[in-house]
Amino acid sequence: MRAVRFYDKRDIRVEEVADPAEPGDDQVLVAPLLCGICGTDLHEYIAGPIVTPKTPNSLTGAVLPQILGHEFSARVLKVGKAVTNLKPGDRVSIQPLMAPVDDYFAKRGLIHLSDRLGVVGLSWAWGGLGQMAIVDAINAIPVPDSLTDAQAALIEPAAVAVYAVDRGRVAAGSSVLVSGAGPIGALTLLAARAAGASVLFVAETNAKRLAKAQEIVPGVIAVNPKEQDVAAFVRSRTEEGIGVDTAIECVGNEASLNACVDAVRRQGVVVQAGLHIKAASVTPMTWALKDISIEATWCYPVQSWSRIARMIAAGIFPVERVVTATIDAEDVVQGGFEALLDPQGQHLKILVRP
Repeated sequence: MRAVRFYDKRDIRVEEVADPAEPGDDQVLVAPLLCGICGTDLHEYIAGPIVTPKTPNSLTGAVLPQILGHEFSARVLKVGKAVTNLKPGDRVSIQPLMAPVDDYFAKRGLIHLSDRLGVVGLSWAWGGLGQMAIVDAINAIPVPDSLTDAQAALIEPAAVAVYAVDRGRVAAGSSVLVSGAGPIGALTLLAARAAGASVLFVAETNAKRLAKAQEIVPGVIAVNPKEQDVAAFVRSRTEEGIGVDTAIECVGNEASLNACVDAVRRQGVVVQAGLHIKAASVTPMTWALKDISIEATWCYPVQSWSRIARMIAAGIFPVERVVTATIDAEDVVQGGFEALLDPQGQHLKILVRP
């Protein structure tokens, strides 16, 4: 079968690999339908290996080269003899995280915090950018018929956004700043609106992405940090100049994080959703004087899949709006990875047909 495999920095190959064997008793064989390229995939491409395993993963045994793809929808082809909740033909969205069943955090429903985390498409033998994959049945979540293949593929990144909004305590009537209008930032805007936020700001230096954010979420108030002071802009447009209730940082950038701290009101919440790849200089005295909460997030609670599917099906979370292109796997490097790395590019989320 054809698969997109990561070997090393700037080394992704589309090649033929052996088909999967029969699924185990508690596993399913699936045919990926659409798969998103994630920021984690981009980090691997430009600076990896980072999370892809140079030595065998302690949980899964996976090792490079790695079939990429952890944001994907699929159709079930075969089920193991112990699987009762799925059957051939079912459409599923893959929840890619896995951990030992006796892990301290996994037993508490916090798989994403396990020290022995495995991830389909990053540290598992199979991924969504192959024509077939084997996954544990627990990782294949059935989706309603009303969801498109694209919507089902987007549940994974949407889970990151919903978790950030949840941690930000966004509720009906909230005012929210989202810093960064990349795919996670755009999904966070949609998630905040779904949660009831009435005033939404977005800060972004890429003018094309800023315009796209306004298209994706009508009524969002846009500000370009290159042209205006974000905190001053936001405060001037909130009640009595106090700032927003919640600021969600989706860039992983020091200036962006500090702008969120400055823009949030006293006793407000700042959520760190963007992943910092280097140290950031911050001023904790400002945090103290403003009596704010700083919430850091990593991945998501895996139980959120069905909830997000219901939100999408109800029409309150139109995640498909962030898709800017759908390409064939043969074009994944130039039409996918390189296009997304263009600093002046217009793409947010690119989906791939495996």
